[in-house]
Amino acid sequence: MMRRRTLLALLMLAAVALGAAREFLFLNLNYQIDAVANHRAVSYAHSLFRSWTAGLELDALLRLKWALAVLFIASTLALSITFARIAFGDHRYRTTLVWGFVLVGALALVMHLLATAVPPLYGVSVKLLHVIQYPVVLFVIWAAAMLPGQARSRP
Repeated sequence: MMRRRTLLALLMLAAVALGAAREFLFLNLNYQIDAVANHRAVSYAHSLFRSWTAGLELDALLRLKWALAVLFIASTLALSITFARIAFGDHRYRTTLVWGFVLVGALALVMHLLATAVPPLYGVSVKLLHVIQYPVVLFVIWAAAMLPGQARSRP
C-alpha cells in the first residue's frame, strides 16, 4: 500500500513538473512566434529560450510547436496509463485512456478547423488540447481511484 502511494505521488510530481516545463516552453515559444511573425524588434521570450531558437524562421517555430504538442500529449498519455495501472492494479482503463486522448485530440482539430467560420471555437480547441497536455487526466484518475468500491490489486 505504501509503495503504491509513493509511486502515485512520484508520478503526480513528474506530471506536474512536465506541466511546468510545458508551460515554460509554450509561453516562450508563443512569444518567439509573435516576435518573428510580426517582425518585432524585441521578443519577450526568455533569453535562454531565444538562444535555443535563434535563427529559426516562422515555419520552423510552428513545426516545433506542433511537435512539442504531440510529445507532451504522448507523455501525458503514458503517465496517465501508468498512473491508472498503479491506482487500479491492472490495465483495464488503458484502451479507454488511449481512445479518450485520440477523441479529445480529434475534437480539438475539428473545432480548430471550424474556427474559421465560428471564431470562438478556436479557444475551445486550445483548451481541449491543454486538457490532454497537462496533468488534468491524472487528477481525474486519482479522484476516481479514491471512490468507494474501487477494487485495487497489488502491483
